[in-house]
Amino acid sequence: MKKLFYLLVACQLLTACGTYFNQPYKPEDARIGERTPRSKILEDFPLPQEPVVVGVYNFKDQTGQYKSVENGSTFSTAVSQGATTMLIKALEDSKWFTPIERENLNNLLNERNIIRTTRDEFRKTTNPNEPKLPPLLFAGILLEGGIVSYDSNIVTGGIGARYFGVGGSTQYRQDRITIYLRAVSTANGKILKTVYVSKTILSQAVDASLFRYVNFQRLLEAETGMTKNEPVQLAMKDAIEKAVESLIIEGIADDLWSTEEGEDTNQDLVDAYLEEKAIEETTLLYSRRQRQRDFFGTVHASGFATIMNGDYQKKPLSYGASLGYSHKLNDNFNLGANLTYQNFESSFSFDKDFFTADVNVEYMILPFDNLTPYVYGGGGVLFDPSGTDEQFEKLDPEPKIQGGLGVVAQITDRWAVRGFFESSLLFTDLLDGFENGKRDDYYYNFGVGVSFSLGKKKNTAPLEIQGIGNSNTN
Repeated sequence: MKKLFYLLVACQLLTACGTYFNQPYKPEDARIGERTPRSKILEDFPLPQEPVVVGVYNFKDQTGQYKSVENGSTFSTAVSQGATTMLIKALEDSKWFTPIERENLNNLLNERNIIRTTRDEFRKTTNPNEPKLPPLLFAGILLEGGIVSYDSNIVTGGIGARYFGVGGSTQYRQDRITIYLRAVSTANGKILKTVYVSKTILSQAVDASLFRYVNFQRLLEAETGMTKNEPVQLAMKDAIEKAVESLIIEGIADDLWSTEEGEDTNQDLVDAYLEEKAIEETTLLYSRRQRQRDFFGTVHASGFATIMNGDYQKKPLSYGASLGYSHKLNDNFNLGANLTYQNFESSFSFDKDFFTADVNVEYMILPFDNLTPYVYGGGGVLFDPSGTDEQFEKLDPEPKIQGGLGVVAQITDRWAVRGFFESSLLFTDLLDGFENGKRDDYYYNFGVGVSFSLGKKKNTAPLEIQGIGNSNTN
């Protein structure tokens, strides 16, 4: 128990060591703002054939959420109110758009009026050839949308242990921010494209403590810990940059714009995006990856350990192997058949080999998840292949029933790894060659195996980007 506790505390501290060993001890100087992983992707994006002039009037917080606190109330909003500025920065970094000032348009127009009035007066008095103020740029596309939701505590949890005054614990919490971004043509008001992006925000806390008497009237008490919160501002920035990236690629797919390199680069970007989108659209909340399994059946091979529970007191571990096939009836149910070889050992030199053939009905609890538990049950027959010269009398084929549970971990669309535990009950007490008591003999199997799906997978159409075809946004 003590070793387990020390291992738990060590894992907690190692997980958080990046923050734990870089604790702030003094005020820090101002620095250039942090980048997100998406910032580098945007900056290295292929150049456009021609940048698009866009206007952003207001990309605002539409959640109505206030920052949650444990005690009391607060009027601080849960997310930053500077989403418009973040969006303009992302557009500028991508080099695909030429953003123009629209958020504070009144200030711009007032300043241009001052310039125009001043020049008119100067032109009348000193320089009649003073050039006129150039016209403002106008946008071919408006970008609208905003932050539509901020969900707190979508996942919370932790783990801890304490033993004789020594303890530690870790806790975590996950929030979620969601944004929508749409492109609108200023020529006809048509919505050209809408993208939707969500981003989780992680908070973690780790602590360890020691409280115990080291000597008479001498108490040792120590504690350490840390809390790490992912900045909401960086999460917003990452989500907005991802939305801009998605908008660019979906616009390429709909021929709204193009890269400077041409068709080959366009197709590479779209193919990679469609693959990513297919994965994301098959992943549920809480990162539950879903797979559409359209194969009609699987073959599987397993190795396992077995324990016979007969009439002898000694019950050593033995071994076995099985080969089987499961036919898919529907998304949840399979019909399976197995051929198994296994060895049984017990006291008094009992050591015999047997074969079993059985049929099971399997129920897949989470049929589309990458990790799915399942239960099964059925019946079968046990065969004794031994000859008449064996030390123990040969058994006739004996019926049996079995049931079990397991878990399947999907590695690829076809290959999977499975683990299982099974209990089998015979209708005889002579499995170990000795009849005693009222109960029939039974045994347990537990092991692991691999499986391979058979058949041609249905051609599920890729998750295509639905667009407007060839369009001219100018």
